[in-house]
Amino acid sequence: MKKILLILSCIISAFAFAQKKPTLFLIGDSTMANKDNPDKNPEHGWGQVLPQFLTSGIEIQNHAVNGRSSKSFRTEGRWDKVEKQLKKGDFVVIQFGHNDQKVKDSTKFTNPHTQYRANLERYVKETRAKGATPVLMTSIVRRNFNENGVLIDTHTDYPLVVRLVADDLEVPFVDMQLLTEQMEISYGPEKSKLLHLHFKAGENPYYDKDKDDDTHLSRLGAETVAKLAVKDLKNLKIGLEKYIK
Repeated sequence: MKKILLILSCIISAFAFAQKKPTLFLIGDSTMANKDNPDKNPEHGWGQVLPQFLTSGIEIQNHAVNGRSSKSFRTEGRWDKVEKQLKKGDFVVIQFGHNDQKVKDSTKFTNPHTQYRANLERYVKETRAKGATPVLMTSIVRRNFNENGVLIDTHTDYPLVVRLVADDLEVPFVDMQLLTEQMEISYGPEKSKLLHLHFKAGENPYYDKDKDDDTHLSRLGAETVAKLAVKDLKNLKIGLEKYIK
């Protein structure tokens, strides 16, 4: 009788595990992160609005945090929390770069061709070791138009390294740098302000002073970026497409 109960218990446990939803984990920085007071706060991360584009068949955990680099996300123990949960069938979107550039902060800065690359490779390998699928993304661009209306890159070699790692390790890849560059250019130097945070003092109750932020996203910007990400994620054909509306 005990053997029968044990067998039944194992079967039930196996069935429950098989029925468990896959999870899409997001790891990255402020451009992806959830923001406080979303009903009042004009700033949104693109990962924050991502759930509206996916079905209920997949769970989303957004672990992106303001100010984190590929280095500090790990040293603060944030990757440990993700890695411990990873299971076969899960997905991990990896998008760092903005804060890896901070040469005045030793807790965040990484050389793009050495430590940054090694960090990305490690995230990829540890994700795969758990049976999950990594997806590498380049950083979204900053709204940085010069006096001639030309969008100027600010990320130097970091996006290039993401492309190289994706190619060398055969990792599913979404070029958010290219997609958001095209987005900013299509809006132009003035209208692209709507994608970001540009407010005069008193124009928005959330800001007491003038706000001119060309890095972070408004709700419109976040939703536009999320749509671009979802379209390319769907085209990767890695299994995630069946959860995209």
